[in-house]
Amino acid sequence: MSLTVRTRIAPSPTGFLHLGTARTALYSWAYARHYGGKFVLRIEDTDVARSTQDSVQQILDSMQWLGLNYDEGPVYQMQRLARYHAVAEAMIDAGTAYRCYCTPQELDDMREAQRARGEKTHYDRRWRPMPGKRLPPPPESVQPVVRFCNPEDGIVSWNDLVKGPINISNHEVDDLIILRPAQADAPAGSLGVPTYNFAVVVDDWDMSITHVFRGDEHINNTPWQINIFRALGAPLPQFGHCPIILGDDGQKLSKRRGAVSVTAYEEAGYLPEAMLNYLARLGWSHGDDEIFSVGQMVQWFDGSHLAKSPAQWDPAKLAWVNSHYIKQADDSRLAALVQAQLASRGVAASDLAQLAQASALFKDRCSTIVELADWLAMYFVPVAATEAELQAHVADAVRPALQSLRDALATAPWDKAGIAAAMKQTMAAHGLKMPQLAPAVRVLVCGRAQTPSIDAVLALFARDMVLTRLQHV
Repeated sequence: MSLTVRTRIAPSPTGFLHLGTARTALYSWAYARHYGGKFVLRIEDTDVARSTQDSVQQILDSMQWLGLNYDEGPVYQMQRLARYHAVAEAMIDAGTAYRCYCTPQELDDMREAQRARGEKTHYDRRWRPMPGKRLPPPPESVQPVVRFCNPEDGIVSWNDLVKGPINISNHEVDDLIILRPAQADAPAGSLGVPTYNFAVVVDDWDMSITHVFRGDEHINNTPWQINIFRALGAPLPQFGHCPIILGDDGQKLSKRRGAVSVTAYEEAGYLPEAMLNYLARLGWSHGDDEIFSVGQMVQWFDGSHLAKSPAQWDPAKLAWVNSHYIKQADDSRLAALVQAQLASRGVAASDLAQLAQASALFKDRCSTIVELADWLAMYFVPVAATEAELQAHVADAVRPALQSLRDALATAPWDKAGIAAAMKQTMAAHGLKMPQLAPAVRVLVCGRAQTPSIDAVLALFARDMVLTRLQHV
């Protein structure tokens, strides 16, 4: 590309960063990285009543956890109010915007009359200056809004990066409000707040954004935005509207309905590279590749092969992807993650070397860090097998062998080979086979009948803990 690619993600801090926004952030980031461009983080915090600092922090934490590093930002819209007002005033002077003094009651009456006539409800442009039109004197008791002079005729067209050519008639688009006055109870000198479709255009213009990836719920906003860009004489970015993500029930996964926050998946034991891999495939593909690194995605993500149809969130598929990355993960990294997970349960596990060895032994059985911590907790907290497992595996016939094994383990070399030799000696002395002895040992020491190789499992315990648990035969 001859131009410098500049993309952005612009979440609203009215709640957590949900999965759809995370996917959009990933696409925007990968596109910028693919073309050697810049990625900007903007916080759209003009919904003052609902925006919170906690939500801002959650957004920042989510971006950091996912590894979606931004080159500029975060930029906060509420710190740019003077800029929006300056642009709005310039548009009024240029005749591309105007002040509207309609009261809320007048607007309600207008829409009611339109409905009574069977018409589509829209603002009737009664305060829009036009040649030969005389406007009434502005009422002193009404704080005006500023409206955009949307073109009355013609078609708004763009070639969407995802959906291809889109055409919307200007007859479907009315003169939207671009700037509201300050609230009556606001401090003197307070500036009014811009509406979304105006602020986003000014921001994208000022930040030289070249490509906008976002959810396809924004398609109906795009004609307004394109017309405002043109009224300002600003270069148009290219738009790519990605289909929604559906939940398990086939309904839209959204911030207000069913979507879990990105940080909730971190807490649930998912790895960021697994989340990125899975999110990427929810609306984009590279052949039949299901597993790929972030570096590979950056290499491949040129804006093509984006799906036009909604994707469905599949927890089982995410768990499968996560299990792959857990298997590939460095054991010392897993140890630190397990340590933090156990600490959140009030379990102190200070020996990272032991946790790393245990992670290597158990990670093939786990699809999340939480599951891995569930396994490794037995090395630090008491365990209790179910009565059914005790009856099934710790039979009277095997109890004498368990006592003998305990005695042998008391003096055996405390490593896998030494433990295996003690078990072999015990089985020979009591005429047992491994399927008879090993499940009983597992149930008493580990609290469950299935584990990896029992000699390897026991070797990671402190000897005294194993002897104590075998004592309860």
